[in-house]
Amino acid sequence: MRVLFASTSGSGHFHPLVPLIDACTARGDGVLVVAPPKLEALLAAREQPYRIGGEPPDDELGPVMARVLELPPDDSVSLMTREVFGRLYTAAMLPALEEACREWRPDLVLHEAYEFASVVAAERHGIQHAQVAVSAAQFARSTDVLLRPVLDSYGPGIAERLSVSPYLTRLPASLDPSPYAVTHRYHEPLRPGVLPDWWGGVEEPLVHLTLGTVAGAMPTAAGLYRAALEAVSGLPVRVLLTTGHGTDVSGLGPIPPNAHVEAWVPQADVLGSASLVVCHGGSGTVFGALAAGVPLVCVPLFADQPVNARLVAEAGAGTAVTPTTGPADESTVLGPDDVSRIRSAAELVLKEPSYRARAKCLSEEMRATATGRELIGALEPRS
Repeated sequence: MRVLFASTSGSGHFHPLVPLIDACTARGDGVLVVAPPKLEALLAAREQPYRIGGEPPDDELGPVMARVLELPPDDSVSLMTREVFGRLYTAAMLPALEEACREWRPDLVLHEAYEFASVVAAERHGIQHAQVAVSAAQFARSTDVLLRPVLDSYGPGIAERLSVSPYLTRLPASLDPSPYAVTHRYHEPLRPGVLPDWWGGVEEPLVHLTLGTVAGAMPTAAGLYRAALEAVSGLPVRVLLTTGHGTDVSGLGPIPPNAHVEAWVPQADVLGSASLVVCHGGSGTVFGALAAGVPLVCVPLFADQPVNARLVAEAGAGTAVTPTTGPADESTVLGPDDVSRIRSAAELVLKEPSYRARAKCLSEEMRATATGRELIGALEPRS
């Protein structure tokens, strides 16, 4: 079988595809990945063939992104979904995906849930397609209606056929019930490595602080990291802050004695040792923590993060601390009250064993889902 994988920019969008790409490779299937230029370095480090598609022009994308950062959260999600993913990225990626479908002739197209050019190309060439979840199902469903006028401009009914295509997700059913009629759940194996001993033999519980790859590169990142460090600096814990490569570490100020800062550490290595994750509630971080059975304190900023934080809190696998300072624009920092609330939430989750117990239950539920190889077998077109 030949399987074409398609992603927009951002490792958080590409990573859910990885276990399925690896499963196809292990099965001996033909694999081709199509993605924008910003993912080329990541793709070049892997073994699978790839093609690089287009990127929206800066003079079109820049003004839209500026508006996204200025709007209230719900309005920014609508604009990002409709204009950035729906209109600009679809137009930019469509030529490369049309060419791949026409020349390479895949049997199946698997796309991350915010990449739509592959859906248009697959529909035009009569190829089966399925969407791979990036966010929680209820968040994804809430944005589907925004795409209808954009996608149907490429052909009547494309938006409807996208909404009824198979929906593949790594999140467990008890946390994230799916409104999609055909839902498949899968998991990826956890292979944690050993963290270096950056704390000189201290064995206090490990708290991982992260804002992920998108929020960590925003202008507000340094202020957010300083506030998060302040929140946990006085606790009897070890702290590992991962900032991403877009943050100037010198802007963080003095680092507390119990904390260590790295640009990047493999997520599985950190979570294999962590007792708590304090984060923005991004889907990749939430998924990783729950897969490892680690509870969370989520401080949601924008996009799908408020939904993820609420699901974690409702499941009893952590708590949510909603900032009091408003949307994440350039003037936004966490205030003293937010810092105090994050500290109290971290103390509570570390002290109360029910949070970790519930996270472990979700981890076990996730491990009981299909492997990537089993899922690919179930999706294989039948002649």
